[in-house]
Formats: sequence, C-alpha cells, structure tokens
Amino acid sequence: MTKGGSISARRRPSGRLIVRVVAMLAGALTLAGCEGRQQADPSPQAQTGTIPLDGLSPSQKAAFIRGAKQFERSFTIPEGLGPLFNQSSCVSCHPGNGRGTPATTLIRFSKKDDPVLHLGGPQLQDKSIPGVPPEVLPRYVDTSVRMPPQIFGAGLIESIPEEALIALADPDDANGDGISGRVNLVKRTVSEGKGGGRVVGRFGLKANVSSLLDQVVSAYREDIGITSDFLPKEVPHPQFKGGTVGDIVPDPELSASQVRDVVTYVRFLAPPPRGEITDEVRRGEALFTQIGCVSCHVPTLKTGPNPIPALNEVEVRLYSDLLLHDVGYFLGDGQQEEGDDGYEWRTSPLWGLRLAGDQHGGTPFYMHDGRTSDLREVIWMHLGEATEARNRFLSLLEGDQKALIAFLMSL
Repeated sequence: MTKGGSISARRRPSGRLIVRVVAMLAGALTLAGCEGRQQADPSPQAQTGTIPLDGLSPSQKAAFIRGAKQFERSFTIPEGLGPLFNQSSCVSCHPGNGRGTPATTLIRFSKKDDPVLHLGGPQLQDKSIPGVPPEVLPRYVDTSVRMPPQIFGAGLIESIPEEALIALADPDDANGDGISGRVNLVKRTVSEGKGGGRVVGRFGLKANVSSLLDQVVSAYREDIGITSDFLPKEVPHPQFKGGTVGDIVPDPELSASQVRDVVTYVRFLAPPPRGEITDEVRRGEALFTQIGCVSCHVPTLKTGPNPIPALNEVEVRLYSDLLLHDVGYFLGDGQQEEGDDGYEWRTSPLWGLRLAGDQHGGTPFYMHDGRTSDLREVIWMHLGEATEARNRFLSLLEGDQKALIAFLMSL
C-alpha cells in the first residue's frame, strides 16, 4: 500500500470481482490437488496482477483471500476511519493492484532533511472526520507529490537477498560507467521480532521501507488513520489546537492477524506476464540493453532460499535494481528521506508497464507524480546518472525509438 487521494468509482475495478476471481482460482487449484507450479493462466484476470502466485498451500490461499477482502474494505467513521486520513481503503490507492493516478496522489513535505513533525510532516493528511480539521500545507516547506505505485510481485521483491542488492551497488562509481546506485539502509519501523538496526530498503519510491509488514502497517496508520497492534497510536495532529485528537473507536483498530492477512495478500500477488513479443519488441529490447538502460533497470534478479515454494529461488523479471539513483534536476523533489539527497529515487520496476493505461480508463500516468502519459517524455526527463542512456535514446532513429517504446509497452 502506498499513499493516495481519491479515485472515481468509474476508474476503480470492483474489489468484489477480484475476490471472486481469487476464490474461484484457489478453489480450482485445491480441488485439483495440485500444489506445485501451475501452467500459465490465460484468463483476463491472470494478465492484470490480481491473482496469486502458483504453488500456494491451502492455508496460504485462504489467507490470501481474507487479505483480498480486507484490502478492498472501505472504512467508515464507526469502524475507526481517521481522525486524519488520505483515503478510506487500500484499493482506492491501488486500483487493480496497479498504479494510482494524479487523483490519488499525496503530498510529502519537509525542510531539507527535517521532516517537520511539529508542523504535521512529513505527510499531509488532507481529509478528516467531523470535528477535526484536516491538515493544511505549511508555508515555506519543500513539497513532493507522490502517486501510488503498483503492488503486484511485491513478495518476490521482498524475497531478493540483501546481498544481491548490495552487490549491484556502486556508490562511488568504481567502474567509471557513470552509474553510482546505492542501497538505502533504513531503520526497520516494525521489528516483527527480528530486532532493530538498519536494513536494506526496497519498497517505497525512495526505497525507504524494508519489509511488506512495515509498508502495510504504516500505510494503514498514515493513509487511512487505522491503528493496529503494531502501531497502536493515531497520527498526531500538531496543527490542531482544539484539544485531544482521536476517533470514536478504541485503539488499536486492527488486529495483528488482520494486518498479516493483508501482508499475505500483497506478498503473494503474482506479477502479470509479458505482453505480445513481436520482432519489433525484440529489436527494442536489444536497443534497451545497447544504450545502457539495463545499468539501472536490471532485467532479472533472483529470490533466495525460501520455505515458501512460490518464493524459493525464483527469477524475478522486474527490470530494476531497487537501488537509489540520482536522476537529475527534472525529477528531483528536494525531499531528503532516510539519507537520500533529494534527487535520488529507487529505480522503478518496469514489469506491468503495459497495464498502466488499462487500469485507468485508457490513460497511463508515469513518473512518481503522474506528470506525463508519454514514455518518450519520461526518458527525456532522465538526467543525472541516466544522462548518457537518455542521450543515446534521443539520438536513435525514429523507428528505433518506436521499437524501444514497443518493448517497454510489452512489459
């Protein structure tokens, strides 16, 4: 889950449809007595990132279905919504488990590396329950508009060993290729019995979250105003001078088991398969490698040993190294979170790129803030470490540029 604003019912696919599809699939697999890896599912649902990974046990499938229902749940005030929030459900920010839209963005604000907690930072909660004023953006702060990213395949990302990401990092550009990606070492905000210390961040637009549990728990609290056994206190409201801030439901509002079901749902969401691979797409893929895009958008990583067969030593074709990279002036936002310099972003995974428009009525929205629907413009805005690859793309013949875009739209 990531933060968001509002999205129209017309654009949001039915959560009930997702749950019905998941239930039918889980039931069919169980009845078949097949717990190994399944053949590719040709159904429309299998193409959209709304079905589970193959090879789940009956108990895992059951938790997945429970989590799907919880993910689509729209909270009300009697159920604990607020007092401050951005959205009332997880699915509102992640329609079809994919990207958000400019209508679902939120605002992060700070002053350089100061999260200005005393002003309500670092996230603007722009909605509230009756009797509590919503937050307003303080004056003289740096702001960053954020659009929710896709969440399918997140369990595979979580299962990639830290050592693999550290091995990809080259913070001092020792090999002289102009690429100096680095891991983001962040504090684990929910220990889940694993102790404190710093770990490699891999979720969030700035790679500032280390685990799906942390991501889900913090999103419930910050985005929906829902407390849990993991974070049982409401988000403070220092802008409100009218007294104690709270809703009408005792905290915590979600049990640990409910949270874990949602984590299971996100963890086991299968990434969508590739689209049609034509000769043009193959040529575009070769050009993608040739001009150096794969230096950051690494095509394939691999999960480590895992007791869950669906996550055990699986090739992950996400087209990302999950590292922080400086991508220059056009995309910098000035937000220094967990040590990034305000121009760095985690390399965005490209899998499922072809679905960005399908999930939003035919119009895709790209970049962290959804500022463009044109992939050529996306590439043009890449500077910093991506400058050479960007310039090589711009120097390609029109037909070659078209082939490279066709490759991206096959992912």
